[in-house]
Amino acid sequence: MQSNLYPSTHTRCCFSWNPDKPQIPTPKILKHKLKTSIISPGVSTSLKTSLNFGEEKCNKQQEETTLPFYLPVSVRKSDSHSRYIWDGKDLKLVSVDGNAFSISDFDSNFEDTVHKLVRICVSAIRNFFLPREVSRNYLEYVKWKFVHRVSSSALQVLATQAMLRAIGIGNSRSLPLAAALNWVLKDGLGRLCRCIYTASLASSFDTNLKRVRFCTSVLFSLSIGVELLTPVFPQYFLMLASIANIAKQISLACYLATSTAVHRSFAIADNLGEVSAKGQIQTVCFDNLGLTLAATLNILSANNPRLQAGLPFVMYPVFSVLDLFGIYQGLKHVHLQTLTKDRLNIIISTWIQQGFVPSPEEVSKQEGIGLSWSRGREPWSIRIGCLNPRRCTAKLSVMTMQSLNSEDLYFLSPESLTSELKRNQEYGVLLSLREGAETTDVIRGILHASYVRKGIEACGSSSAVLKQWFNLVEDGKRLTEQNLSFLYEQMLSLGWACKNILLSTQEQARYSFIAD
Repeated sequence: MQSNLYPSTHTRCCFSWNPDKPQIPTPKILKHKLKTSIISPGVSTSLKTSLNFGEEKCNKQQEETTLPFYLPVSVRKSDSHSRYIWDGKDLKLVSVDGNAFSISDFDSNFEDTVHKLVRICVSAIRNFFLPREVSRNYLEYVKWKFVHRVSSSALQVLATQAMLRAIGIGNSRSLPLAAALNWVLKDGLGRLCRCIYTASLASSFDTNLKRVRFCTSVLFSLSIGVELLTPVFPQYFLMLASIANIAKQISLACYLATSTAVHRSFAIADNLGEVSAKGQIQTVCFDNLGLTLAATLNILSANNPRLQAGLPFVMYPVFSVLDLFGIYQGLKHVHLQTLTKDRLNIIISTWIQQGFVPSPEEVSKQEGIGLSWSRGREPWSIRIGCLNPRRCTAKLSVMTMQSLNSEDLYFLSPESLTSELKRNQEYGVLLSLREGAETTDVIRGILHASYVRKGIEACGSSSAVLKQWFNLVEDGKRLTEQNLSFLYEQMLSLGWACKNILLSTQEQARYSFIAD
């Protein structure tokens, strides 16, 4: 029988054992020299030997663990990826993404070091210009913003140069007092009109953000053209400069009012402040590039007075086209998640006709950006508002209002979109909301109106629609109650902000129900 107090198999020991002659075994250690001592009679001295060996084994394991090894914890930042390492004495954080750089790297591998330097520079530039967490379409937006801002800045430099020439600065016949007075007057008139415009179209910045932004960009480009005319007609400087400045102030007001909504559409981690700050950095850098471009063109044409005088008129159409094309393409990559009547109409129409709810990106492709009069009128279009006695079909409207009860939060009614003198009458669907109607009631009303419009397609003529109007309304109401909850869940799952619906001033009108 062998005692478990003996050394393990890692240490070889040799001794003799005679059961007739009791004695304390004396182990002979071949590999390790261990000192033994007799503890007490009748107790094996191998106890201390095994204890000493256990200490040496522990020390050996500690020596083995002094080799550097990675711990199962890493740290990932926006521009780096590191991992903790233990070298036996200190805990260190070491880069594992290849972005760590030292001068000694040049001696080992010059080509790899250059690639590493390029990666570090690109990462630094990206962190300087771009936020950490944004939607995937943000980079495309910044690309077109670069085209827009550089062209716009170059245009403003050329326009300012033209106006300074118009008021005579740099000429011996200039009148400093009159020039300063004209400059102050045109700025004052522009700011006054900016206030009036902002107050009158406040709700349109939410409901028609892209269209208003693009239209005011067109207005800005036209204002630059008017400013370029001031040297040609210096006697009308105040009038031309004031008109141009009014247009520029309106464009500036729209830009400031819509920037927050645009930035919010990219801030997927609610980092609106960071996205806005990076947007300002981009604007300053891109504008400075445009200023440099315009200054370079002036320097190149400095030796040719005729070329320098005609430079603004030559470059104006080029920069204007680039400016408008850049802002148009940039707005196409802005995917707003907020709901308006137009977006909700696209969502519901797609869902009824094709059986799925489109994402904000898909709706953005169908959403209008251009001028409002360039769009064709949709047959039986849906309008939210109050009943207009001049446009309604009197009998049907009266019967509809008589059938209302205290539980109804909206009603549908046909309305004429053209004059009664025209042969081919065009009709639309009016959705009139009651006071106290919530977001779900607006969605229910538009869904109901869309089902009615789908039933109208099978009726044929407008007269047949008016005769079967109440049947169409009842059928649409039944389908609405069946599918509303499923539609609402699908919209939420795709990221649509269903808490509120942004409506224009006319669409915010409500009716009140008066009980008998």
